[in-house]
Order: sequence, then C-alpha cells, then structure tokens
Amino acid sequence: MAQRAATVRAYRQTHYRVLAPQRFTLHIGRRSAPLQALHATYDVGSSAFISASNPYSQSWSLARNVARHQALIASLTRYGHTYVQGYGRHPAGTWPAERSVLVLGMTLSQAQALGAALQQNAIVWSGADALPQLIMLR
Repeated sequence: MAQRAATVRAYRQTHYRVLAPQRFTLHIGRRSAPLQALHATYDVGSSAFISASNPYSQSWSLARNVARHQALIASLTRYGHTYVQGYGRHPAGTWPAERSVLVLGMTLSQAQALGAALQQNAIVWSGADALPQLIMLR
C-alpha cells in the first residue's frame, strides 16, 4: 500500500509539459488557462495527457519507449485524433522524462480505454474546466 501511495504522490507531483505553439505545463488539480485556450482553439471540451512509455511503471529502454510512442502517434493519426506532443517529468529528476501526447477532444472513457490499452497506471484528463485530474487506471 505504501508503494502505491508513493506512486500516486509522484504522479501528482509530475510536471506534464505540453509542447503546443505556446508551451505550458499542466499540474494536477490546478486549473490551466493555456489549456482552456487550447481547448477553445480546437473547439473541444476535454483532453487527455497520455504516455505509451514504461508500461505499468516498469523501466523500458529508450528504443522500446520511442517505438511505443511512434506506434501511439500512428494510431492517433489513423483514427483522426488531434494531438500535441509533450512529456511528463517529475521535478526531482529521478525518473527519465516520458514522451507523451495531449489528445484534444478525447472523452474520459476514451482516455481510460487508451491508457489501459497502453498498460499505463494512470492518465491525466481535463474537462471543460481545464482542471487536470489524475485518473488511476489500476
């Protein structure tokens, strides 16, 4: 139980960097004006910040994580999802930054299904209020 609590705490502390034309960082539980503006620009009411890296928080090689990220991008493109590149990084720097995407217009149920398919412990989802929420998947 202590390990799970530490993992959740680490996810909550992580900086979720969005590499949109106007770069910004998402923080769990803090409303994001830049995210709200991005939602307005793309006329969407939600978004999901998702990584394909390091399934179930098991450290994978850079090459394997790059391949998983490329497969995620190919899948999002194939299904017509609009996304912005990003990465998640804990401020302590004890875990390598993880390539990620902010998928615009993704519903919570879609984001949960994608995160589960990518074998992730959690995703970050934001609704119309642009308030990033940590959504645990397991």
